[in-house]
Amino acid sequence: MFEILVWAGAALSVAGLIGLMWCIMHVVRARGKKLDDDALRAVVQKVLPYNLGALFLSVIGLMLVMVGIFLG
Repeated sequence: MFEILVWAGAALSVAGLIGLMWCIMHVVRARGKKLDDDALRAVVQKVLPYNLGALFLSVIGLMLVMVGIFLG
């Protein structure tokens, strides 16, 4: 049972990591378009909730992995 917890946590961590990479690529593409400061700030503000959500997903996944290892 705890093995399932570890694998589910690993899957959540990978999903969060993919989300973080998406956020990074989105902002890098916006910076490559040579936008002015206000437009770039708007893009970053739009991406920020997704960034925080992906980070939260990664942290929860790593917590599940640790709990599965400690209890298993």
